Formats: sequence, C-alpha cells, structure tokens
Amino acid sequence: MFEQSFKNIGDILHKDAGCGSELDYVEQTFWVLFLKYLEDLEQDKEAAALLSGKEYTRLIEPTYQWTTWAAPKLADGKIDHNAQTGDDLLDFVNNELFPYLKKFEANQAPKL
Repeated sequence: MFEQSFKNIGDILHKDAGCGSELDYVEQTFWVLFLKYLEDLEQDKEAAALLSGKEYTRLIEPTYQWTTWAAPKLADGKIDHNAQTGDDLLDFVNNELFPYLKKFEANQAPKL
C-alpha cells in the first residue's frame, strides 16, 4: 500500500537538481517520516500524562513539530489552507527544519 507512495516520493526527489541517487535524500526522507511518527507518539504520551494528572514535555520544539509545519490546522480543527506551501515550505524545511534536526540529533546523542 505505501510502497507506491514511497516510490512516487522517491521519483520526485530523484528529479530534484543535484540528486544522483536515493542515497542523496534518504536521510531527509527518514527525518520527515520520523517526525510524523514522533508526533503521533508524543500525542499519545501527552494524552496518557493528562489522564494521570502528570505533565509531559515534548522533545521537539513547537515550531518544528509535524502539526505545525506539515499539517497545520486552524482553531476549529480544519486544515489551514494559508499555511506554507511550495517554495516557502521548501525553504523552511531546508533552511530551518533540517538544520534544527541536525543540531537536535547531536544534542540527543549519548555522552560517553
């Protein structure tokens, strides 16, 4: 089911200037999929903490959370159609999100 979706994404990324193979963008693809997974996991943990009367602090800053940049919604829960798209979204992902994740990854590495 997802295989064709990943192939379509790969085809689009492969056509991007400077991409010689899948290895050129696999790290970025991994991070985007990881952020969606992490968003779902943190929503579950946040709900569990709320039910038990505890507080939960998310790992990713609000600006970089999936629901903020990839799937923003209005206060009524509807999709925000005025959110970043196209070049603005690409600029955010390349110049803000990926550098933040690179720094985040380094900061989260175990200290030996």
